Amino acid sequence: MTSLKDTSPNETSKDQQISAGLDARQLMRDLSSFKTPMVSRSSWELASTLVPFVALFAAMLFAIDAGYYLALALVPITGLLLLRLFIIQHDCGHHAFLPGRKGNDWVGRAMGVLTLTPYDCWARSHAIHHASTGNLDARGYGDVDTLTVREYADSPRLKRWFYRFYRHPAVLLGLGPAYLFLLRHRLPIGLMKAGWIYWIAAMGTNLVTAIILGSLIYVFSFSTVLIVFLPVLLTAASTGVWLFYVQHQFENAQWDEAANWSFHEAALMGSSHLELPAVFRWFTGNIGIHHVHHLASRVPFYRLPDVLRAHPELKNLNRYTAFETFKTLRLTLWHEAERRMVTFREAKQLSA
Repeated sequence: MTSLKDTSPNETSKDQQISAGLDARQLMRDLSSFKTPMVSRSSWELASTLVPFVALFAAMLFAIDAGYYLALALVPITGLLLLRLFIIQHDCGHHAFLPGRKGNDWVGRAMGVLTLTPYDCWARSHAIHHASTGNLDARGYGDVDTLTVREYADSPRLKRWFYRFYRHPAVLLGLGPAYLFLLRHRLPIGLMKAGWIYWIAAMGTNLVTAIILGSLIYVFSFSTVLIVFLPVLLTAASTGVWLFYVQHQFENAQWDEAANWSFHEAALMGSSHLELPAVFRWFTGNIGIHHVHHLASRVPFYRLPDVLRAHPELKNLNRYTAFETFKTLRLTLWHEAERRMVTFREAKQLSA
């Protein structure tokens, strides 16, 4: 067993990069050639997602009269299209979808109305997440709450119980997404004192979303809109949270205290590559190629596969299949000595 005395955090991080044969700083410079958005391609990606989403959502509303199960059959694909709209919003937040800042921001705000995610609030929180991924001293913004083994052991019983509840898969992928998109996003939580822009973003998004839903309720009835809207939203939300979880919560993820933390190393080594079938790569906007995205967030999502083709050495770095991600849901704590994510049971055994 490796101990803290045997290997320092920096040494372990360097060993990981040497084994992968990668120089994260140089790679980041190499990826600059992929950063220019193509307006025609971005427009197509938006149209090919938004038009089918609106059409299927409308079809579900009308299908209720023919039987709820007919409408229910359209939930998975409609939910995945909503998820893809969120990926487009995500790229806008990085100013990677369109060439100009204003264009990105206004497309992102429009998508935020559909995804129930105030764009300006989310973009600020997500930028902090990118700037501090893997930094043990900068946790708490736009990430999955993660404790170290030592922090968990030193926590009061109530806090340990709540952490176990929070990390349970049923909460992470069920209750958590519902709370996040239906309740938490209604206020600029975490940014309430950061400026009026975030209050305007949250309240403006709430207002426009309410107008759209109110109009649909006026035409179709409250119950019809509810039984269509909620399953679609929760499908997108739960799938999105699963993707986000897998991106940074895997066994060989990288965490360091601020003194030993490096942005480039943490971005590349602390993010996974989720390899999905082609159809699901389309619906998820290639966000599974997350190690590349974190190292070069200005690369448009539709160019991420180009990066892998140009740099095949990245294909197997922190690679997981969809089936393998189920094992990562059991990982709950960062073990400082082992320098890996472990389960509650493993933490207890290793501590003993």
